[in-house]
Amino acid sequence: MITHSEEMESDFRGVIIDIETVGDFDNHYGDSRRCRNIRPVVFGFIDSGSLQIYCAEHPDEIERLIRIISETLPELERPLYAFNANFEMSVLFHTLGKEIRFERELNIERYEGKGVCRLGLGIPNYDDPFKDNGYECMKAWWAGEFDNVIAHNRSCLLKERDILLKRGYREPDKLRFVKG
Repeated sequence: MITHSEEMESDFRGVIIDIETVGDFDNHYGDSRRCRNIRPVVFGFIDSGSLQIYCAEHPDEIERLIRIISETLPELERPLYAFNANFEMSVLFHTLGKEIRFERELNIERYEGKGVCRLGLGIPNYDDPFKDNGYECMKAWWAGEFDNVIAHNRSCLLKERDILLKRGYREPDKLRFVKG
C-alpha cells in the first residue's frame, strides 16, 4: 500500500473524497447497481488541514484498502463532498455493504465534466498526468504506474477543493441504493 500525505490549509468545513477505481459500469441499471462491478484502488481525501491518499499496488491489496476506507470514513468530519457523489456513494455501497451518504455535490449537473468545469473556473491542472481522464488513470493502475495514479488523485482533490471554494456545492441527486 502506498500512502501520500500533505499538510495544507484549506478554508472549508468537512471532507472532499475522491476515489480511483477499476471495473466496468453495468448500464442496465439507473441506481447504485450501475457501479456494482467497480472497486476502489485509491482512496483520497482533503480537509481543512491535510490531503491523504491510499493506493493499493496490486489486486490483492484492494481488500486492505477497503478495510482502511471502512475504518477511516466514520472518523471524517462531515459534511462529505464529491464531484460525482452518486458514483462515490454507489461504489462505496457495493464495496462496504453499507450506505455512506454524501451531503454535498460539487458538479453543477449530473454529467458535468471536471475538465470543462476546471477550465471554466480557471482552475489549474495541478500536474494531472491524465488531464481529467479517469479512464486513463484506471489503465495506469493496471500497468503499475502508481506515481501517475497518485498524482492524478492528488490533482483531482485539489481541483475539487478549488471548485468548492470558487463555486460552492449543491445537494446530491437522489440515489437509490439497491443490492445485487
